[in-house]
Amino acid sequence: MFDINTFKQKSPQQRFLFIFGLIILLCYFFLGVYMIFWKDIPFEIAPTYRILFGILLIVYALIRFYRLVNQKDN
Repeated sequence: MFDINTFKQKSPQQRFLFIFGLIILLCYFFLGVYMIFWKDIPFEIAPTYRILFGILLIVYALIRFYRLVNQKDN
């Protein structure tokens, strides 16, 4: 799992990529939530597909979170 001591030992490049990965992960998550609750999307899409797409984005964000936290040093 995530260990703060391991985070401190990483190079600046690895720390940057970790933080960048967290930002992208949050973007996917909030985009998924936004797609689920946004009623007036500027393009035509059925509510069922809009909700499914939002759920898909949230699940993808969770998968990215799992991979980001459990990555091993090479």
